Amino acid sequence: MSISAMPNSRTNPDGSVVVRALSYNIRSLRDDEDALVRVIRACAPDLVFIQEAPRFFRWRKHAARLASKTDLVVLSGGATAAGPLLLCSLRATVDRTEDVLLPLTRGQHRRGLATAVVRFGGSAPLGVVSCHLSLHPRERFAQAGMVLDRLAALGTAYTVAAGDINEEPDGPGFRRLAAGHQDGWAVAPWGGEHTFPPGAPRKRIDALFAGPDVEVLACGVPSRLPGVAEADLRTATDHLPVLAALRIPAATTA
Repeated sequence: MSISAMPNSRTNPDGSVVVRALSYNIRSLRDDEDALVRVIRACAPDLVFIQEAPRFFRWRKHAARLASKTDLVVLSGGATAAGPLLLCSLRATVDRTEDVLLPLTRGQHRRGLATAVVRFGGSAPLGVVSCHLSLHPRERFAQAGMVLDRLAALGTAYTVAAGDINEEPDGPGFRRLAAGHQDGWAVAPWGGEHTFPPGAPRKRIDALFAGPDVEVLACGVPSRLPGVAEADLRTATDHLPVLAALRIPAATTA
């Protein structure tokens, strides 16, 4: 698929919608924030699954500033989810949100999940989770199961989880997530594959997982998307983003 084939957001005649979803580890805005903003804006996302959002002094103000600069709004997460954050466009209607802290393992960083249920126009409800899994293999595997549990608990027929998995597709945690959900790149590869490190990417440790009834139209690193500069991708943060186009069916009527 050519790089120009990333579908735009739209509402289809049958009431289904195409949404753009972006997953991005932003390293607490410690790098080139202007470059980060340019990348996000060029991707024109409806949903942004952020990891390593600011968590300390005035974190809400930092999150709100990033949302404002990218023409998005804060949906859920941040420090109250230990780093994962969700942003959305004004196209989204929010049913509910919840920030979840995961069990703390001594000696490891606290982890959490930013979750929400949203709709786009007349679409069916979509349950979403932004996650950043542990560096410790055993804890990471357990947290992958917690992501799946949280997706199920959202109670929606259509779900998407995205984030920094901290391991490649052959890892047990990654495989656990992909067992019942579609690994976006594997299903509909588009753009670049590897997400880390940004200067010479050789590992795919960031991913988007869609429920079996979500249609993945395209998914990958937007390395040559119009408006996305290679220099910005290298300086925005220490990961490359993952951009996907997803089709969500129309809501059913009783």
